[in-house]
Amino acid sequence: MPNSPAEDKIPVVGSASSPQCSEEGLCFSDGRRKVDYVLVFHHRRHGSVRSFASNSVSHDRISIVSNGNFPSAAGSDAAAGRGGSSPGREAASVGEVFVELGGAGENDLTEPADHEMDLIRQEFEASLQEAGLEIERDKEMKTQGHSFTRVHAPWPVLCREAEFLRIKVPTKTSYDLKEESGFGSTMSTVWRKMNQPFQPKVPHQDHECTKFLTHCFSRDKLHLYNIPSKDTFFDNATRGRIVYEILRRTVCVRTCQTIGISTLIAKGVYDAAFPLHDGDYKVIGQPEERSDRQVLHDEWAKYSAFYKYQPIDLVRKYFGEKIGLYFAWLGVYTQLLIPASIVGIIVFGYGVATVDTNIPSLEMCDERLNFTMCPLCDGACDFWHLSTACGTARASHLFDNPATVFFAIFMSLWAVLFLEHWKRRQISLSFSWDLTGIEDDEEHPRPRYETILLQKKQRKENKVKKKKKKIKNEAAIEKLTWKDRLPGYFINISSIIFMFALTFSAVFGVIIYRITVSALMAMSPDPETKSNVRVTVTATAVIINLVVILILDEIYGAVALWLTELEIPKTETHFEERLILKAFLLKFMNAYAPIFYVAFFKGRFAGRPGNYVYVFNDYRMEECAPGGCLIELCIQLSIIMLGKQLIQNNIFEIGIPKLKKLVRAIKDKGSAEKKMEEERPPQQWNLDYALAPFEGLTPEYMEMIIQFGFVSLFVASFPLAPLFALLNNVIEIRLDAKKFVTELRRPVAVRAKDIGIWYNILSGMGKFSVIINAFVISFTSDFIPRLVYQYMFSETGTMHGFIDHTLSYFNVSHFKHGTAPQNIEQADITVCRYKDYREPPWSPDAYTISKQYWCVLAARLAFVILFQNLVMFLSLVVAWGIPDVPKTIVEQFKREKKLLVDVFLREEKEKFQLIQSLFSKDATHQLSTNPLSPGQVLPLLGRYSTLPPRTHTGLRRRRGAEGQVQGR
Repeated sequence: MPNSPAEDKIPVVGSASSPQCSEEGLCFSDGRRKVDYVLVFHHRRHGSVRSFASNSVSHDRISIVSNGNFPSAAGSDAAAGRGGSSPGREAASVGEVFVELGGAGENDLTEPADHEMDLIRQEFEASLQEAGLEIERDKEMKTQGHSFTRVHAPWPVLCREAEFLRIKVPTKTSYDLKEESGFGSTMSTVWRKMNQPFQPKVPHQDHECTKFLTHCFSRDKLHLYNIPSKDTFFDNATRGRIVYEILRRTVCVRTCQTIGISTLIAKGVYDAAFPLHDGDYKVIGQPEERSDRQVLHDEWAKYSAFYKYQPIDLVRKYFGEKIGLYFAWLGVYTQLLIPASIVGIIVFGYGVATVDTNIPSLEMCDERLNFTMCPLCDGACDFWHLSTACGTARASHLFDNPATVFFAIFMSLWAVLFLEHWKRRQISLSFSWDLTGIEDDEEHPRPRYETILLQKKQRKENKVKKKKKKIKNEAAIEKLTWKDRLPGYFINISSIIFMFALTFSAVFGVIIYRITVSALMAMSPDPETKSNVRVTVTATAVIINLVVILILDEIYGAVALWLTELEIPKTETHFEERLILKAFLLKFMNAYAPIFYVAFFKGRFAGRPGNYVYVFNDYRMEECAPGGCLIELCIQLSIIMLGKQLIQNNIFEIGIPKLKKLVRAIKDKGSAEKKMEEERPPQQWNLDYALAPFEGLTPEYMEMIIQFGFVSLFVASFPLAPLFALLNNVIEIRLDAKKFVTELRRPVAVRAKDIGIWYNILSGMGKFSVIINAFVISFTSDFIPRLVYQYMFSETGTMHGFIDHTLSYFNVSHFKHGTAPQNIEQADITVCRYKDYREPPWSPDAYTISKQYWCVLAARLAFVILFQNLVMFLSLVVAWGIPDVPKTIVEQFKREKKLLVDVFLREEKEKFQLIQSLFSKDATHQLSTNPLSPGQVLPLLGRYSTLPPRTHTGLRRRRGAEGQVQGR
């Protein structure tokens, strides 16, 4: 297809004679201009309908009048400012299209819709050229497949946009950072030497000792900036961001004032748009000449570098501040998991060391005490001895011991310390990355918002045309109101309620499974099956819970995206915040609902022997294990946490992307082999387009936030949770790094002052964890009953007799019909025991709640209040003791501000001296030609005067003349 007049203005790439670029595959065909951005669109082969502009006049054709479905190319070109007819071509009337009757030759045939897309691309790219960008296309016109449009921003455009965006750049002025002296300097030197093996080998300037002042770029102050070369002054990430800002705000008239490249991608005009990576990530030449991508791959994205610090500054330079802040946050979180893991191991070790001296577990394992327990189910279950649950009791002590309370307090303070430490780190990064004082960029509406708004305008215009009235209030249709979003809000609320019901239904289904399988296994004649009922049921139920959670996680992610689209948010920021809140709410409930049930509901509503609570009139509600519900909570938490981490990391994040890549490679293998001899080696834009698109940081943050909940919310039941989180995160950092460097297209370098709404979620979870841990220790564990017994009911002041104190009596003759054991082997049993605080059957108030129950309940509530207030007070002390802004940053900021003022004052002084010297030469020349009369004095220029000497003299003469007139 011949090029249109607009396309003729766009330079094309030569296929064979292109000069070699110093950066292979990253430049235009001239080998000098960098490719700052790439636009991709797809050619498709269609039928025989084509517009008149797509073929020469030598073919047979007939003309028809369009009914509006076929675009008018002439009118469109004229509207776009590129109208005109080719020589030898007849002028076509508006709305006229042609249908080819044959003889298309080698030219490809395009449908009207595709021709319209081509015209939109021509208009959009012409607008980019008007904005100063330079564009280059492939020379060969493909009949089908992908075509790449390369975009380059020349120096004047970079300067203009950098000034608009207030990008801070280094000036020529630098200063030495304040060095510590004395003992502090010695310790810093020792610490640097100890840390040397853990530092990545990243080439950088000596910015640790000196720092260049930075200032917002201004074209009037180019002489102040340190510009060694115009080609390298703005790095590739900044150049890509500048081009993206132009692409984002460019208007396309053919699509009804569509703004931005993202809208054109949504409409199918372009397939993708992205900046290029800095070449291949594999080092081919000398290691000293590695690009930033190669350095990141070798020193950051390899699993062998797991023990090294992250090169955060280089990550920020290559990917931008938003991604840099994510990895910095992940690094701080992983680093602070080290002390939490150490304390958790100590607490667990304390439980292991004291398990043989723990009196309650020894009493439960003592067969001589002969505690005969009531049946665990109706009819099929027999009486059993408490000593058979010895293993559960010993395992419970590993996690339910006095050190657990200390660990819960420690982890609550740890969460506060983590947030405060991150706040300081974030402010330090904001200062070193020159993010202080930046303003949020103006955002254009999202494509869906524009579409809905356009439909609303069209509906209103149609109503006005029918009524033959003019629109009085045009501003009323410039935005969407709450009435337009009301259906979306209604669907959101009802869908979220339905999702909550679905989550609770899944939990309830697992409960029914546990109850049913327990009853069926208890009826088994095999004694070994009967003895393993609790272990089998607990393990299989937790695995089912895990599978349901993983499946619902994927469903809830898609549902949250769909619900957010229904709300029609105006900007991407609003869309992202609403999506995060919905996804977090749904995934939080999904992940923690089974754990909440075990922690606070299981065994609370089971009833007592002779008066149990039944489900579906047949199945008894399940009870906790003899050692308490805390061990079951520990099993539930550990399996779900470890399962989510292992399966999501190994299958979802590694396996599925690799499988998709393999399938895509197999699918493209046949066609690639046929074209391999005809085509040249793939350029960098071909390689980058084959990578997966970047879809945001929300999944990465969400995974870590859910893990943070496992570490902080129920950590009293599983002290080893920080250790497993630490091991996971060490791998997660390298996994994410490898994904960003090797498997994803390069994202636009987006500026961000902080991690946004995620900090508020973390802060809320930290406060919520205090309440949850207080209730876990108070109501789920036996810590409070043990304290109450030891200090109120024990005759010796020790824990001897605690198990007998917590077990109530039941008269076996009081069993309801059909609930007593069917084959009683021990006929002499008259009473059995069960775990509860109730009056014995021989009491006047048989089976009523005893006073011990109320004492324990009062102590539990008092502990909750005391724990919360103590932790909140200590948290305030920690937050007060750690200032948000480090002292060194405050001093550095003041020093930089003073130096900047001095620089600009010095510049103004030099300008003034230059002007004064010019005026002095002019005055001397005037005196030599016109000497002063007696009594006439040459005025002195003031410090801030900008008037030339002759002006001062003229003013004196004028004032003298006015005085003479007034005297007369």
